[in-house]
Amino acid sequence: MSPRFTDQLRAGTEPLWSEAAGHRFTRELIEGTVAPDIMADYLIQDHRFLDAFLTLIGAAMAASDRFEARLRLARFAGLVAGEENTYFERAFTALGVSAERRAGEPDTEATAGFKGLMREAAERRSYAAALSVLTVAEWLYLDWASRAVAPLPESFVHREWITLHDNPGFRDFVAFLRAELDRVGPAEAALCQDLFGRAVALERRFFDAAYRETGR
Repeated sequence: MSPRFTDQLRAGTEPLWSEAAGHRFTRELIEGTVAPDIMADYLIQDHRFLDAFLTLIGAAMAASDRFEARLRLARFAGLVAGEENTYFERAFTALGVSAERRAGEPDTEATAGFKGLMREAAERRSYAAALSVLTVAEWLYLDWASRAVAPLPESFVHREWITLHDNPGFRDFVAFLRAELDRVGPAEAALCQDLFGRAVALERRFFDAAYRETGR
């Protein structure tokens, strides 16, 4: 049996995929040792993705060829706009991050790059293109989050960021994204490889930026 298309895409990004999933930031997050200022900077930047990310999900819904897939994507968009966004607001309060700081800090190069990639994929009006970036964003996070073992960090800021990305519903959604990309991606293989690879590289750079901004 030939390997799945998504397995081929992932293999084609090594060693960047493994470097991102096993990054110092994700290891320290799982341990609950990410310093508050680094976690605050990281979450400020990650929250900047939400607008472009919801646009990308909407583009995937519009381009999908299956009603059932649109329903699945719509439910996930609701979770991102609801439970995940609420986590950000609670975390910002706990970390003492003011609205002025959130608005005033500029995008890092990696943040700007990822927002641009999400919008580029959305503007292609291709289901496979949208899935290529969505799958990286969710599957790579499941990869690192699933490495956590009990007991999880005491602080909800660390613990809930892990559990948001490793729970039965999220694992099922990642499986859905992969199955859809396996189904439609081979017809646009070169495009998928390009977008998937660029997304993985940006994930690695995004984690790097968490420390480069503080010089640690």
